[in-house]
Amino acid sequence: MYYQAITQCARTVENVETWLDKAEEHAAAKHLDVGVLMSGRLAPDMKPFIYQVQSACDYLKAAAAWLSGQKPPKHDDTEQTIDEVRARIRKTVAFVESVAETQYADAAEQRVSLSFAPAGKVLVGPNYLLQLTIPNVYFHVAMAYAVLRHYGVDVGKMDFLGPIDWVDA
Repeated sequence: MYYQAITQCARTVENVETWLDKAEEHAAAKHLDVGVLMSGRLAPDMKPFIYQVQSACDYLKAAAAWLSGQKPPKHDDTEQTIDEVRARIRKTVAFVESVAETQYADAAEQRVSLSFAPAGKVLVGPNYLLQLTIPNVYFHVAMAYAVLRHYGVDVGKMDFLGPIDWVDA
């Protein structure tokens, strides 16, 4: 379950790269600085597009690491350009793909300590994956998607879903 769930989250984060292509096309067609899209937000108190992608990447790489018994790699939040956002996605996905399915063998027993948890409390593997990782990856990816839609970028549901592995009936 862990490998498959994290792999699907990685595919979802990877889909953002397609959206970035469309964001560049939109910016060029509208004679708009693509940086406007990268710093775009839906509300004044909302974090911008780049933050949403950084956060989705952070939740994803942390899950792959903690649930496979590793420490997450550190990625500084310094991205400002579309190419830097692409690089962040690629290094996150590369890390996730480097974790073999067998490395999640003890994921159910992993105990994850979080800085914002109540004192003396941890999350065990299933709860960490299902209550924190998956919801947060999808929340931040959905917010990034919504920001681009808000600014008129032609992304749709199939862009959000990405490739689907169909099989013969």
